[in-house]
Amino acid sequence: MALPFPQIDPVAVAIGPFAIRWYALAYLAGFLFAWWYCMRLAQRRGGRPTPEEVSDFVTWAILGVILGGRLGSVLFYRPGYYLENPLEVLMVWHGGMSFHGGLLGVIAAMFLYSWKRGFSPVALGDVVACAAPVGLFLGRLANFINGELYGRATDVPWAMVFPYSDGQPRHPSQLYQAGLEGIVLFVVLFLLSRRPGVLERTGTLAGSFLVGYGLARIVGEFFREPDANLGFLAFGATMGQLLSVPMVLAGLFLILRAPWGRRAAEA
Repeated sequence: MALPFPQIDPVAVAIGPFAIRWYALAYLAGFLFAWWYCMRLAQRRGGRPTPEEVSDFVTWAILGVILGGRLGSVLFYRPGYYLENPLEVLMVWHGGMSFHGGLLGVIAAMFLYSWKRGFSPVALGDVVACAAPVGLFLGRLANFINGELYGRATDVPWAMVFPYSDGQPRHPSQLYQAGLEGIVLFVVLFLLSRRPGVLERTGTLAGSFLVGYGLARIVGEFFREPDANLGFLAFGATMGQLLSVPMVLAGLFLILRAPWGRRAAEA
C-alpha cells in the first residue's frame, strides 16, 4: 500500500522553448522573502547592518548561494564525475546544488561584504539566518515536485512510489525536511528573535540556525535515501549528516560566545 504521488508538472510556466521550473521559482521566492524579512528585522534591531546595507547584500547572497551550492555539489558529492566531465560543472540547469556548499558561499560573501562595509559579519548572519528557513522550505517542496531526493523504502501508510525510483514505496522525506528545516526552524528563530535581549547578543540567532539546521538535517537523513554514488559513509552516516556535524559545533560556539548586554554592532 502506498499513497499516489501527485502528478505536478515540474515546469510551472512554458512559453515556446522557454520553461520556468518550480525549482527556479522556489529560489526566486526565497530570495524575495529574505530581502523583505531581513530588512524589517534589521530595522527593528537597530545598529548595523542597516536595512539599506542588508538590501545591498542580497546580490552578494545570491552569488554566494549559486556559486557555493554548485561547487559544493561538485566537490562533496560527485568529484570523480565532474573531473571526467568538467564542462558539466557549468550546466546548473541539469541540477546539482548542495546546501552546505551554498552555506559556505553565503558565509564567504558575508565576510567579504561586512569587511568592505566595516561591521560584524556575525551581526549580518543573525539577520540572514532568520529568513533562510523559508527558502529551505520552498526548496524542499520543489524537490518533492521534481520527485528527487526521495526517502528510503518503507511500509508506513503514507509511503509513496516516486516516478524515478525503483518502484518501492518510500518515505516522502522531502516533506519531512521541509517541515523540520523550514517550518519548525523558522518558528524557533522567530520566537527567539522576539525574546528581550536576544537581538543584542550577536551570534545567538546565527548559532541557533546552524545548530537547528544541523540537527534537522541529521534527523531527516535517517529517512532519506543516501546518494547513489556515495551510499553510507563512516559509521553508517550519509554525506549530509557528516557535513552537518561541523555546523552544529560551529553553532554552539557562536551561541556560547555571544556577548551579554552589548549591542550587535559593537561585537
